[in-house]
Amino acid sequence: MEKRDCPTLMVVAPASGQGKTTVTAALARLYARQGLRVSVFKCGPDFLDPHWHALASGRAVHNLDLWLNGEDDIRARLYEAAGNSDLILIEGVMGLFDGEPSAADLACQFGIPVLPVIDASSMAGTFGALAYGLRHYRPGLPWAGVLANRVGSEGHAQMLKASMHKDAPVGATDLDAGWLGALHRDANFSLPERHLGLTVASELPDALERLDALADALAQTTLGQLDAQAWQRWSVSFEAPQAINIEPWLSGHTIAVARDASFCFIYAANLDLLRAMGANLVYFSPIADEPVPACDAVWLPGGYPELHALALAQSQQCRPSLAAHIHAGKPVWAECGGMMPLFDGLTQNDGVRFEMWGILPGEVRMQKRLAALGPQSWTTEHGQLRGHTFHHSLTESPLTPIAQTQRGSAYGKTEAIYGQGSVRASYFHAWFASHPKAAASLFLTESV
Repeated sequence: MEKRDCPTLMVVAPASGQGKTTVTAALARLYARQGLRVSVFKCGPDFLDPHWHALASGRAVHNLDLWLNGEDDIRARLYEAAGNSDLILIEGVMGLFDGEPSAADLACQFGIPVLPVIDASSMAGTFGALAYGLRHYRPGLPWAGVLANRVGSEGHAQMLKASMHKDAPVGATDLDAGWLGALHRDANFSLPERHLGLTVASELPDALERLDALADALAQTTLGQLDAQAWQRWSVSFEAPQAINIEPWLSGHTIAVARDASFCFIYAANLDLLRAMGANLVYFSPIADEPVPACDAVWLPGGYPELHALALAQSQQCRPSLAAHIHAGKPVWAECGGMMPLFDGLTQNDGVRFEMWGILPGEVRMQKRLAALGPQSWTTEHGQLRGHTFHHSLTESPLTPIAQTQRGSAYGKTEAIYGQGSVRASYFHAWFASHPKAAASLFLTESV
């Protein structure tokens, strides 16, 4: 079977908040600036981190998750990337061994070396013990080394480095000992966050300057000074996937996709699949009050409607044009944040209520804590779509759900699929490639 080789690293951590996204984006920016072709992937269903990785690498970023994608889909994406990249980077999810499946499961399945980023701000010799535990907790885990983050001083870095050399052979290089360097603590070496994760890169005018500063800092580490030959120590072979035949179920159909700061949770892979099925994609901005373009179907993706509730409530063109689209019997698929403006009202955490679009009966209320999180699947009449749920709001509606999702893990709760007329809406975020035929049916009035 044909194979393609490419240096590949998975940036992981002992827990969330250690600096995985920062280091992955900095690595991508550092080597992309040198003219290398860097492909970046995000482990898990996250929408926000890929915005930073795309800016850093100059390339589209896709998600990899053994449950969401399936092994065949992941193999196809890695094989393709290996054919047009000098370096592949994958950002892990949560802690290295957290979740089912975990980042470690993905690394072991495809033989990808892991690079833990460890927040070393409150430790010295324990750094080496933690690294040792991460390396040996799961036998057979491919290993690259560790990078210390938020280091206080050069003396602190030397103590951390010594802890890595403690069990290494005499005369071992830093690279052989698994010490890949230290990033010092700096307020400028962080990416801003909000309640669902990182702030979207496109919202910050200095986003690229932030990445350049991070890349410059990383260039001072062992990891950041590796040349092309040194990267080959982490070369991985990816097998050619079986050919997948995508039917043109959406040939001749135009789908209008809401895309702006409010509706920004969009998998690039979902757009790719819609095009592969023959769809023509056009875009519009609800928060700019742009009307729905001429189309056969509308997709309202997730995002941050709560941050733009006033603009959405004052809609003079978008709202009536969407109502007319629905009145004409044309399909609408609204997921999570894309569903929220469709109800009668949206109440913020401070108690202020905004009159929304009144297309679906019910009220949406923001919550101070996460309301739902986890993998989900929806068994449609055409097959099972996989996806996930992640939201800080709750909805109350007199509508009887037309379906209910199923949990993809032992934890969490299921989500309602609402239906009224040509509208289908849910907190469920769908990964279209998990069942292309079922995904196509969301945008068609007739049966596939």
